[in-house]
Amino acid sequence: MGISGSQRHSRLQLVGLFIIVLIGASFLFCNPHAIAKESVIDLSTAISQVAKKNIPAVVHIDVIQRREVVNPFFPFENDPFFRFFFGGPQMPRKFKQELRGLGTGMIMDEKGYILTNNHVVAGATEIKVLLANGKRYPAKLIGTDPKTDLAVIKISAKDPLPHVVFGDSDKVEVGQWVVAIGHPRGLDQTVTQGIISAKHRRGIMDPSSYQDYLQTDAAINPGNSGGPLLNLKGEVIGVNAAIATQSGGFEGIGFAIPSNMALHIAKELIAHGKVQRGWLGVSVQDLTPELAEAFHVKQNKGALIADVVKGGPADKAGLKRGDIVVSYDGKPVPDASSLRNLTALTPVGKVVNVEVIRKAKHKRLSVKVGNLDDALKMKLSSLKERLGVEVRPATQKDVERYGLQSKQGVVIIWVDPDGPLGKAGFEVNDMILEINGRSINDVDDLADMLNTLKPGRPATILALDHRTGRTGYIRVMIG
Repeated sequence: MGISGSQRHSRLQLVGLFIIVLIGASFLFCNPHAIAKESVIDLSTAISQVAKKNIPAVVHIDVIQRREVVNPFFPFENDPFFRFFFGGPQMPRKFKQELRGLGTGMIMDEKGYILTNNHVVAGATEIKVLLANGKRYPAKLIGTDPKTDLAVIKISAKDPLPHVVFGDSDKVEVGQWVVAIGHPRGLDQTVTQGIISAKHRRGIMDPSSYQDYLQTDAAINPGNSGGPLLNLKGEVIGVNAAIATQSGGFEGIGFAIPSNMALHIAKELIAHGKVQRGWLGVSVQDLTPELAEAFHVKQNKGALIADVVKGGPADKAGLKRGDIVVSYDGKPVPDASSLRNLTALTPVGKVVNVEVIRKAKHKRLSVKVGNLDDALKMKLSSLKERLGVEVRPATQKDVERYGLQSKQGVVIIWVDPDGPLGKAGFEVNDMILEINGRSINDVDDLADMLNTLKPGRPATILALDHRTGRTGYIRVMIG
């Protein structure tokens, strides 16, 4: 059979295309730098380029905290023995104290919003920001979130400000090169480098906080707090927050808050002045090998639901005690902390798919995420029932009045005389600072701690007497 002219032409075209492909392949093979040229990073200049790009957007934060401190000798001033040795005019009941601190922050946008750590600016009465160009500005506090140790402050400048660019911290890999910029021990514009040593570090600080740290060996020291941890593209992938140390200095283990979490919190603080967190209405625990065997699952990954709040989002969706959550909104759930963090970062009102293992079978449920503030209202009701009190968070005035370390403790605003604390002698305006050795930083802490205490069992409370400003331990039987 003969070949037509059109068929011959088509075959010649295919042969020509094949030859072009071969030539292109041989060119790429002989010239590997031609492959993804745009994505190749020159390691000899990468760190200097990251530093040059971001140093103008990294700021030095000076903090001043003024407060009144109760005179430790005040209770003894009328003691004859004391007056014999320390005689003279009557001593003041309180004296003024000024504390100074420093930290780092990063400018988020041209408007002057600056992201930093809560522990850098918490309790500050005056905040000043020094830019890399030498200009100094007063800053105002926009909002803080102690649960993630993040805060946002703001400066006002006539000209547009340099700012950082945020990357996707979920894409960070262990072993990836990173750069830290900050002001350790007041040494401005210090650049250090290292790698990501690990991901998803939890339980480093307060176990009740929302933690999901990136671990790095890039040198971080006091003063670095609030500074950026950057990838070699110059994108912020973390906020430097803490170090593990016995000497007080850097020992190769630093922790940064992932940028995805930090950016979400920052936007909430800018928009609302506080953080609105999602809530499922469940108590969860890690799935140990023993529990995995008991619930007939092959691997010990997931969050085991220990209890479900009646009338809460999970209850309405059909989640039950004993369910093992293995996926939330399309993301795997390796443990209880990850579920807690994922839920907290979910917008209130969003409907998410939750995959659980129930009686060795997989089941998908849709849950409309609630507001954690609703949970707090329920917790306040529990406090009234079990302790016989109503409380509020400590304010800056409370901190200054009693010389507290930041806004620690809760203040009693109502007492049932026949309740557990009323019988123990507590009064309105007294403060609860600790229960069984655990610090109480807010109402949520108190409610969470209360849930761990069995009815009819004693608890040791560190309280502050509002009349004298003195602290002491009191043993109370919990209702």
